[in-house]
Amino acid sequence: MPSVLDGLAGYAATVIVVDNGSVDRTAEIARAHGAVVVREPRLGYGTACLAGLATLRDAADRDVVAFFDADGSDDPLLLEQLVDPVIRGVADLVLASRTLVPGEVGALTLGQRWGNRLACSLVSRFWGVKYTDLAPCRALSLGALNSLGMNAPDFGWTVEMQIRAARQGLRITEIPSRYRRRRGGKSKISGTFWGSLRAGATIFWVIGRELVLGGRRARGGRESG
Repeated sequence: MPSVLDGLAGYAATVIVVDNGSVDRTAEIARAHGAVVVREPRLGYGTACLAGLATLRDAADRDVVAFFDADGSDDPLLLEQLVDPVIRGVADLVLASRTLVPGEVGALTLGQRWGNRLACSLVSRFWGVKYTDLAPCRALSLGALNSLGMNAPDFGWTVEMQIRAARQGLRITEIPSRYRRRRGGKSKISGTFWGSLRAGATIFWVIGRELVLGGRRARGGRESG
């Protein structure tokens, strides 16, 4: 995590780390590297993201928010490429796709690749936007994010955002990310069979829920990345 924090700090105005029930020195290390630490004891990926966003009460709609995993799997040097299209006003949501270019061997499991492909194909069929990845690394303006009404508390967060962005007609683009094997820690999701199964089930449940609640209207579009 220290290398990720240092890399992000070189470009980001504020780096927020959400301590989502860690049992190591996450908070201590994050503070030592200049990050704002938010403690969220309730587990869940989406819950952690919402807790971090709650600290941005004084931010403006035009400010850009980026999401990064702290395990080093995405190069923090991607940040500038990720936020630049939003700052220039040519995109509303930018995703760092892990499938557009080859990554490190073993960085994505076979289950992740298969689940990604299936989920993206369903989103394309129902909402008309051809995503290549449910990428955790992404950026969008705070105003665009607030318009989506995000509420998924777990690993449905990424697909919820991409579906709602498509439904609202946000300008969406993808950039390639040479995904790497995690640099530290062990994943509670992709690192275990049952964790991966639960995450996959959650993603497909969110797709079904959004289809029922929001319908199949697709007004969005995807720009070439």
